[in-house]
Amino acid sequence: MEEPNLSYIESMSGGDIAFEQKLIDIIKEEFPQEKQVYFDNINSDNFKNAAENVHKLKHKISILSLEKSYIVAVDYENSLLEQHKDGKEAFESILQRMTEFLETL
Repeated sequence: MEEPNLSYIESMSGGDIAFEQKLIDIIKEEFPQEKQVYFDNINSDNFKNAAENVHKLKHKISILSLEKSYIVAVDYENSLLEQHKDGKEAFESILQRMTEFLETL
């Protein structure tokens, strides 16, 4: 199973540690809020808003170098747009791994 990492952030920064830290700080601030809004919407069966939440979270998935997980998120977003929850467990597992990773930074 792939794990989140900072390789994409490091490649974007060109060695600028301050830039890397600023980006990490933004992700650490925004991710918990975005994740909670997603859970609120999915638990209310608000498929359209949950799909929008997944769309926003995909960017953070990508930034944390989770290429395979990004594909899972795309599939789940499409499922939600069709009023289904296919892929929910896999997507929420990704969110959990991201949460645990961010707590270590």
